[in-house]
Amino acid sequence: MERIKSFCQPKTLASLLATLFIFSVMAHPQTITVLHSFTNGADGSSPYAGVTLDRAGNLYGTTTGGANGNVGTVYKMTHARGGWILYTIYTFDHADDPGFASARVVLGRDGTLYGTGYYGGTSNKGAIFNLRPPATVCKSVSCPWTLTLLHSFIGIDGQGPYFGDLIFDAAGNIYGTTSGGGAFGQGTVFKLSRSGNSWTHTVLYNFTGGNDGASPENGVALDSAGNLYGTATYGAFEAYGTVYMLSPSGVETTLHQFSGGFDGGNPMGSVAVDNQGNLYGTTHVGGTGGAGTVWQLTPSGLTFTTLYTFSGYEGPFDTPTLDAAGNVYGTSSFTPGDGAGEVFKLTPSGGGWSYTSYAFGGNNGYVPIGGVTLDASGNLYGTTAAGGAYGWGNVWEITP
Repeated sequence: MERIKSFCQPKTLASLLATLFIFSVMAHPQTITVLHSFTNGADGSSPYAGVTLDRAGNLYGTTTGGANGNVGTVYKMTHARGGWILYTIYTFDHADDPGFASARVVLGRDGTLYGTGYYGGTSNKGAIFNLRPPATVCKSVSCPWTLTLLHSFIGIDGQGPYFGDLIFDAAGNIYGTTSGGGAFGQGTVFKLSRSGNSWTHTVLYNFTGGNDGASPENGVALDSAGNLYGTATYGAFEAYGTVYMLSPSGVETTLHQFSGGFDGGNPMGSVAVDNQGNLYGTTHVGGTGGAGTVWQLTPSGLTFTTLYTFSGYEGPFDTPTLDAAGNVYGTSSFTPGDGAGEVFKLTPSGGGWSYTSYAFGGNNGYVPIGGVTLDASGNLYGTTAAGGAYGWGNVWEITP
């Protein structure tokens, strides 16, 4: 199990991405449109996270690297002249800045961006940040936004927020996870509450590494009753991870312990919740094909169903995305053959599920680690962490 865990750490994963170009490139139908290829310059490089869409159709995202040794950027992409233009709105190169923003930035109700950095902050154990646009109209080509640290982790309160996107409740409170730290060093679930111009950080749960799991690499989902749901990547049965529920009062319930067999193991992504309260997620390894699964869990009866199993090396990192028709979307990072990865769609069909795949390779990019974002027209958006015209990853669109 140590091989899997070390693979998921940022420096090791970045090194692995650099080796992917030894795979031979197979010909794929041109179903994926590249909106931007990162250059490792001012635009950044190696986006691990997906993108966020605002009401005007603009895209926002993060990169984990860039020019002059900086540890990533935040960017905005807008429609212009029949195409897309990328603007770097922040570069993580200031003192105490967060670093390695491997999760998406999300839009708050105030129209500003919120996110996390795996490193950085005042103790270099990660931080939660807010980005605001310029207060006055900016007339230059590049208009940096203003970053404010909302909380810097110190270890006992958590350390290393990784792939987990932040979420908001109706009152504007923020929820998320750290992959390490906390009372037992196995990660935390946290809440950030606003009071005037300041924010108060509260640890809602400390993972123990036992039956509750360890190292939640992704974030949490919220239901209408205020319960939080998520996954722990390790711990529990043979260290293959868990699915958990956290009540509003902070009581943790383990809903499923992964075995590494038919159900998969080591979930890197969190869960998506449908209108009936069913949970959907992915695992990174295991299943009958050995490269992860897509699964459904009904919390009321604890009924676990494997919807699809991947074959190859290792599979999804991300949280699945659901549409109104009940389709499930996501990415698988490594696929048989060229190993470039794919976007998948699972469609309910005749009591089962049909599988559609959009394959990456060549200038389309390699290794989609972040999830899939849908617009109102059913277009899909996301990123690849490597490949593309310059080898540093892409932002892409799939039009149905």
